[in-house]
Amino acid sequence: MTNTEPPVPVSVLTSARERLEQEELTLADNEAILHSLSELTPVYENERSYFVLGSYDREPIRRLNLVVDRLNRRPDTYAFRMVDVRGEWENGIQKFCLIADLVTHVVGVAEKEPSDFLVEQGLLAGTTEFFEKSYVLKREYPDTEENHPFGWMQDGVFELLESEGRLHRWETKAELAEAAEALP
Repeated sequence: MTNTEPPVPVSVLTSARERLEQEELTLADNEAILHSLSELTPVYENERSYFVLGSYDREPIRRLNLVVDRLNRRPDTYAFRMVDVRGEWENGIQKFCLIADLVTHVVGVAEKEPSDFLVEQGLLAGTTEFFEKSYVLKREYPDTEENHPFGWMQDGVFELLESEGRLHRWETKAELAEAAEALP
């Protein structure tokens, strides 16, 4: 990237502005959000970018960070979590959609407890452009008495991703690391 190039490609800024204008935000709100997105220059400077979703509770965030770390060890790659994008965002769905538009891959780390990225999973399955770049690392619970520990809605998303070869299962931390390394 040269000093004369904008930190965010014009096509992305145009797409972001169109989405933001639909929400009837103030000019100040638009500018703040666009500034936050401009901080994601590593997305444009690397061949692959991974937006990693999951729970931020104490134990699950350690596993989420493990996935981010494994992906960032690859050359020409940038992986990050939603919380890594600064700024005051009142609308989390809007933040998710704008960021998901920018990246090459969206990766979910699904765990039963606590509930993690349910809303985002619905957006992944319901939006062709997000679904095509989505992968889920689903935790398996072999000792549970429940046949469907995640619930029927999440199971439907998992089935769709599995039919496309984009669902990876794990039980242990080592298996999670292997699943992260299996991502494109």
